[in-house]
Amino acid sequence: MKSQVVIKCVLVLVGAIFCIEAETIREDKHTLLQFVSNISHPHSLNWSPTLPICTKWTGVTCDSNHSSVVGLHLAATGLRGHIELRDIARLTHLQFLILSSNNISGPFPPSFQALKNLTELKLDVNEFSGPLPDDFSSSWERLRVLDLSNNRFDGAIPSSIEKLALLHSLNLANNKFSGEIPNLHVPGLKLLDLAHNNLTGTVPQSLQRFPLSAFVGNNVSSAKISPVHSSLRQHTKHHHHNHAVLGVSLSACFALLALLAILLVIIHNREEHRRSTKEKPSKTRKDSDPNLGEGGNKIVFFEGKNLVFDLEDLLRASAEVLGKGPFGTTYKVDVEDSATIVVKRIKEVCVPQREFEQQIEQLGNIKHENVATLRGYFYSKDEKLVVYDYYEHGSLSTLLHGQRCLKNRKPLDWETRLNMVYGSARGVAHIHSQSGGRLVHGNIKSTNVFLNAKGHGCISGAGMATLMHSLPRHASGYRAPEITDTRKGTQTSDVYSFGVLIFEVLTGRSEVGNSLVRWVNSVVREEWTGEVFDEELMRCTQVEEEMVEMLQVGMVCTGRLPEKRPRMSEVVRMVEDIRPEKLASGCRSEVSTGSTPIGSLSGSPYIL
Repeated sequence: MKSQVVIKCVLVLVGAIFCIEAETIREDKHTLLQFVSNISHPHSLNWSPTLPICTKWTGVTCDSNHSSVVGLHLAATGLRGHIELRDIARLTHLQFLILSSNNISGPFPPSFQALKNLTELKLDVNEFSGPLPDDFSSSWERLRVLDLSNNRFDGAIPSSIEKLALLHSLNLANNKFSGEIPNLHVPGLKLLDLAHNNLTGTVPQSLQRFPLSAFVGNNVSSAKISPVHSSLRQHTKHHHHNHAVLGVSLSACFALLALLAILLVIIHNREEHRRSTKEKPSKTRKDSDPNLGEGGNKIVFFEGKNLVFDLEDLLRASAEVLGKGPFGTTYKVDVEDSATIVVKRIKEVCVPQREFEQQIEQLGNIKHENVATLRGYFYSKDEKLVVYDYYEHGSLSTLLHGQRCLKNRKPLDWETRLNMVYGSARGVAHIHSQSGGRLVHGNIKSTNVFLNAKGHGCISGAGMATLMHSLPRHASGYRAPEITDTRKGTQTSDVYSFGVLIFEVLTGRSEVGNSLVRWVNSVVREEWTGEVFDEELMRCTQVEEEMVEMLQVGMVCTGRLPEKRPRMSEVVRMVEDIRPEKLASGCRSEVSTGSTPIGSLSGSPYIL
């Protein structure tokens, strides 16, 4: 009897929960219908009261139980004007709100702070204006991504942003923010862009870990530039005739001084170690390996790489910070009497020296026209450096996303995009064929794909992820869903990451936290395939069929079940099938990508 009473209570409770969930989705549906009734938009959103909201409404994502709306992806849907957005704030379970690439005007919607479950907010490339709220309070305690770039926001950057304790990515570039940069103590912040505003003063200590590209286009300086090095600035003074160029000079000096400081520490530590072991000799790598030389300042070069220089040569070289990522900082270095190279300073190495050297030497032996050449490396207790070839035309990320906000931007044409996908696919397939078919790239993304001299893609950074501490999931948006540790990638997870790369090429959108895969799938599911493609490609009507075929390749690569994904060698063949002879006469832009200097593009082309 008692058991029957318990069962009835449970059934009543389950029924009550179901009714609550059903009521929530009905309220969310009513909220969105009210929102859309107050706006004008050129594209029908097919938000019909007669259609199920979770499976048929464009841009709407529900939770797994279809009980509430958790995502609203309305990027590039033609929304324009002063839109009343407070209705959206009634979606209490909303986690992702993407309104990018529209023409929405008005102030920052204060009602959005009622969205306590929000993890990603993107209002970039709109016409929002005015100041931000003074208090970015703890109501957004789950927020990880905040992108307000390419608007007309002004006033000071609120210092209360540092209350967003989980914030991973902050992009306020290309606005009209003024005043000093606040001292934001957000330990988890990995991506920062404050470029091209009206900011003044000094970069605060808490943000000096970010590359100079995060602050360009402002009247700010870094406390790291010391009067002790005034002679370096004096050396280039006669080349500069206005304040703008002087700012570039100071930035270059800062990058050079940062590299000098790193290398001086390396030399000092090596010298101290040599002195401490002089009276008690032991057989170490520096004693037995002539490559390292006296004091251990020699860089180990691989056979066939005809470069010979050491750390002292790097000290005398001209250097420029190219980018900073979760694995370390990357420098462009012009070594005297030698080629321009890329030096990556690696941090968070979690393997012993011998394993590090074996892996790097294995990677250095890879020779393929679509795999970036690894020229050499340096290892010490405190510093680990790897040396790559420098690609003057820049990365796929830079070519795709650089200067998007400028009206006179010359877009990346379809043929170049296709060639970069094809070349990088061949490069990854070759990497997978090494070490008995067991080698994994582990970090495929657009900042690791470069345009080589032949106009094809070239993949860089292979095998480095296995040497590092694992990254959190939100820091690795290209990661396959089955991978929980970035050090333990597989060839099938590489294929997934390559599929995300294809989506980025087709859509022109940056990848953040796997949101791109979700968005593409939702659009294709609603049979709005044409909405997927980058607006810069839609003028090339004669290659629409090829773009659709490439989209299908990306869909296959990003399948959730690893065993259903193709091998990279099969991906190469699928991409080859999209390259008939007619591609040579396909839609081309008027600009040659090879003529665009890397320094003129916004963003960091080299991020490890």
